[in-house]
Amino acid sequence: MYKRILVAIDGSRTSTVALTEALKLAERPETRMRLVHVVDSPYTYSEVMYGEVGVDVEALRRSWRQMGQTVLEQAAAQAREAGATVETALLDSEGRRVSSVIVEEARRWPADLLVVGTHGRRGLEHVLLGSVAEGVTRHATMPVLLVRGQ
Repeated sequence: MYKRILVAIDGSRTSTVALTEALKLAERPETRMRLVHVVDSPYTYSEVMYGEVGVDVEALRRSWRQMGQTVLEQAAAQAREAGATVETALLDSEGRRVSSVIVEEARRWPADLLVVGTHGRRGLEHVLLGSVAEGVTRHATMPVLLVRGQ
């Protein structure tokens, strides 16, 4: 059985379903869960999207971090209510791909299972929005559980 399960949380319904599935695997008392939320850096987009419209990028970054912290707190409360031993981590992408940050954290912690929700996008929507789940599965060195949203 898995003893260290890392779950990527983004506040979506899909990540909530992924957390629910991970909790089913974390029923043993020795199992630890780490919930992570990656704040995508506004600096990555600042020149393209915000540079000429006068947006305070620092205020935007603080806001995104606060939203991420709230998402983590809600997910941790759900996990604790289910009886899981849980910890959280709010991570910054710092211009890297979100999937890379998740995989790096799973290696660093170290997780023996990585759980991530997938929206199942296809075609042009997939090309435009990319897929964190796909990036995770390509680069993870531990088992990955992909959970399809409802």
